[in-house]
Amino acid sequence: MTALPSLRLDGKVALVTGASSGLGAHFAQLLAATGARVVAAARRVDALQALVQRIQDDGGQARAAQLDVTDPASVRACLDQVCAWGVPQVLVNNAGVTVTRPLLEQSVEDFDQVVDTNLKGCWLVATESARRMVQAGGGGAIVNVASILGERVAGGVAPYAISKAGVVQATRAMALELARHRIRVNALLPGYIATDLNREFLRSEAGEKLRARIPSRRFGELEDLDGPLLLLASDAGSAMSGACVAVDGAHLVSSL
Repeated sequence: MTALPSLRLDGKVALVTGASSGLGAHFAQLLAATGARVVAAARRVDALQALVQRIQDDGGQARAAQLDVTDPASVRACLDQVCAWGVPQVLVNNAGVTVTRPLLEQSVEDFDQVVDTNLKGCWLVATESARRMVQAGGGGAIVNVASILGERVAGGVAPYAISKAGVVQATRAMALELARHRIRVNALLPGYIATDLNREFLRSEAGEKLRARIPSRRFGELEDLDGPLLLLASDAGSAMSGACVAVDGAHLVSSL
């Protein structure tokens, strides 16, 4: 029996957007721990310095880059910075925002903020990264971070669900057109993942009611995303493209 393919990313340059906190910061540390040279990107570079220092203290390689995913000029400038270190071979398209408010109270500005960041931003970074990958001729892996709300809905977050549904379909469209260039594009669909930003809510009475609707009766932890992300980003997933991988304790397949 041949050896199993590795989940490691030794020597590969990886760009992680929205890396200043939450999932993005965790993903940046994970990729660095598996050997990638990580560029952690966000709007505020100062917010990334502690993350970069932690990665370096742990023996990893990381740099910070300023990036506003809604601004094409910022996206190009960020990719120029990345390419000065090496052409990106892995992109984790994680930047995202939400506005929690009933549908009829959502403003046009709310909609634009969420959709521009989550969907337009995903498209801008993915296509610019793919251009650099194609020019280099070495292929690559793009992981778009969507959500189970891209395939189901919840109250109070209509623009978010709409944007993430767009990310799901964008992933499939990108996968179709980029396959000839050996660029794989997949989506990671987290369920409710406990982070520092939402942990207090998840422990509240409302959070307990939400947990009771998840078939596994548990919220996810950041570490639950590690294996699925590395599968999509590494050579272990070399035949996967256009896939949407839910990590949600069976929430997506439930009727609740």
